[in-house]
Amino acid sequence: MSRHFFNLKKRISNNNITIGIIGLGYVGLPLSIKFTQKKIKVVGFDINSEIVSTLNSGKFHIKTIDQKFYDKKFKKYFSATTNFELISNVDAIVICVPTPIKKNKEPDLSYLKKTIKYISNHLKPGQLISLESTTYPGTTRDLIGENIKNKFKLGSNFFLCFSPERENPGENSILHSHIVKICGGFTEKCKLIGKSLYSKITEVKTVDSLEVAEMTKLHENIYRTVNISLVNEMKIICDKFNIDINSVIDAAKTKPFGFSPFYPGPGIGGHCIPVDPFYLVWACKKKKIKTEFIDLSARINDRLSKWILKKIKKEFLKRNIFKIKKSILVIGLSYKKNVDDTRESPSFKIIEQLILENFTVNYFDPFWKKFPKQRKYKFNLNYKSLNKKNIKSHDCILILTDHDNINYKLIEQNSKLIFDTRNRIKTKKNLIKL
Repeated sequence: MSRHFFNLKKRISNNNITIGIIGLGYVGLPLSIKFTQKKIKVVGFDINSEIVSTLNSGKFHIKTIDQKFYDKKFKKYFSATTNFELISNVDAIVICVPTPIKKNKEPDLSYLKKTIKYISNHLKPGQLISLESTTYPGTTRDLIGENIKNKFKLGSNFFLCFSPERENPGENSILHSHIVKICGGFTEKCKLIGKSLYSKITEVKTVDSLEVAEMTKLHENIYRTVNISLVNEMKIICDKFNIDINSVIDAAKTKPFGFSPFYPGPGIGGHCIPVDPFYLVWACKKKKIKTEFIDLSARINDRLSKWILKKIKKEFLKRNIFKIKKSILVIGLSYKKNVDDTRESPSFKIIEQLILENFTVNYFDPFWKKFPKQRKYKFNLNYKSLNKKNIKSHDCILILTDHDNINYKLIEQNSKLIFDTRNRIKTKKNLIKL
């Protein structure tokens, strides 16, 4: 075995390492907390000076990460910086930067490319780079490996692996050590070093290559995308048959094999589900491979906002509500419950449709008292506190995100009409399930 391999593996075993985590968002920050809880020193890198300042001042910038995790271990073992020259001081580099899609649905690897540019001149022999950002098969090898293999001998004096993030925002996965990490390496030694690192915080399953690890992440999320699309289409079908899709799911999930329950909603959102399939679609186009099933699931979810708008308009007509400016109080902006993440949230697409149809739209979200800026949308909404007066002053309530810390009883008791896309309201009075 090489001297660098043996030394790094031994230092990892003894917790005598410093980990540099690049990108302190919904993936990088929880990962930092997990390592500091094991008494491993972490330096967090981010281009956002406000995030760095907030973390170094003793607070988390992500509202849904419990402040209790900023404990003695975190204070002792964590520091944040915008100075990427300090990469030379760490032993392992974990990249957790965003990998969104462009308007044309093609991969946007600009954050990853900038990261490689920032750190390339500060790398040193004996380090490990692990990429956690979701991407198409071949990215780690071609974008990172090709960039550094002229300076180092990969697998001998430098190590490279891919280990996809498996965070579940809103479920406090910081506390969960049972979420297995997948790890693939550029070489066998790279894989073993990656496994040693992640074994400090959880169980690790190694795979045959970087590409297998990259495809594993895509497969996991495309599985979810397709199944969410299926259940949303079933919702539309059940509506035509006057059947409650949620009752169907509750019955179906009693089967102990061959069925996993997925629940309908207003669409898909977040940094993975609406994005990851297009990374594979783009890569498949390069190889002239058709992705018909994935393309179909995207179309089904894309048309949900129009279906919801049509149902709302139909109900207003049925109730003879012909006001020129009908008012709607939207409950929830985040893409899923109990998180403050609005990336790709279906709420904004639905709100845009309502505004275009001349509805007056206000919102309530316990995590967003100031309306978050969105790249795709230009409108700005007014925040309304959730109280009797504000509920009664609107023609209807539209539940798009079912955060647990919302007073649904208050909504039930004071609403003229409720449209519920999340099956959260239990009363049948003035309730329309969407």
